[in-house]
Amino acid sequence: MRAMGRLLPTPTLSLVLLVVWLLLVRSIAPGQLLLGAALAVGIPLLTRGFWEPLPQVRHPLKLAWFVLVVLYDIVKANIHVSLLILSPKREPHPGFIEYPLQVKEPLTITLLANTITMTPGTVSTNIRLDRSSLLIHVLDMEDEQALVREIQERYERPLKEIFEC
Repeated sequence: MRAMGRLLPTPTLSLVLLVVWLLLVRSIAPGQLLLGAALAVGIPLLTRGFWEPLPQVRHPLKLAWFVLVVLYDIVKANIHVSLLILSPKREPHPGFIEYPLQVKEPLTITLLANTITMTPGTVSTNIRLDRSSLLIHVLDMEDEQALVREIQERYERPLKEIFEC
């Protein structure tokens, strides 16, 4: 089992690489399977020195719920941004906010920043070097404090519970 861990340090990444390779070449010919398997084993082995240790998912059900919440928010935000763009009477109120971070782990901060960026109408643009805050650009900001509370409750608190607590 230990030899398998050395050969496949990140089995999920290896599986994803193999599947992506087969989808890219649109073939499951033996040669493509062999080449895909070589890439799936070789790339993680060559890059493992660059990977941060992954935190343990402490609450898998909360992670599943978090993914559903984010997907719902993405759809809702897409509709809001579309209506904002298509409505000639409503002017957006763009702005920047500095969002104070409560999470500390690099992966959790990255997941929070990416979640904010994936939700249309917001883009996280900068993480302070001391990891104390995110600078976020908002397409239509009505209430800065309400937005901060929403990010804390919908995204940051669940991520902290899933990965840090």
